[in-house]
Amino acid sequence: MVNLNRVFLVGNLTKDPELRYTPQGTAVATLRLAVNNSFKDKAGQIQKDTCFINATVWAQPAEACNQYLKKGSPVFVEGTLQSRSWKDNEGKNRTTIEVRAQRVQFMPRGAAAAKPEQDAPAASETSTAPVEEATSVNDVGENTDII
Repeated sequence: MVNLNRVFLVGNLTKDPELRYTPQGTAVATLRLAVNNSFKDKAGQIQKDTCFINATVWAQPAEACNQYLKKGSPVFVEGTLQSRSWKDNEGKNRTTIEVRAQRVQFMPRGAAAAKPEQDAPAASETSTAPVEEATSVNDVGENTDII
């Protein structure tokens, strides 16, 4: 049997990234995304639905997300689904499913999205930019081009 665990999301952050470090010193950032979906109901009316999803980013990309992203930032997240279980303060078992991000791509906001030739750097400019100026980072911290 073939298995596939791959997720692609485009959404906006509902709050600033939460950066923390493991005891070994590895950076971990949690991104809370709102992903909107529109559909027509049986009566033909357009309905809107929002799905809230947590994504976990590790190592250097986590630090880049913390530095460059903030509440409302549009992002493209690619990764895998991961299930996590723990006991809460009352001793109840809790489970959640989240995305373990393997790539986070920063997307232009507002006017930059409408006028990319004026506000956003060209792909050739971002592909050679140092990590501090990266518009996208993947699981090994390499720069990638804007979508």
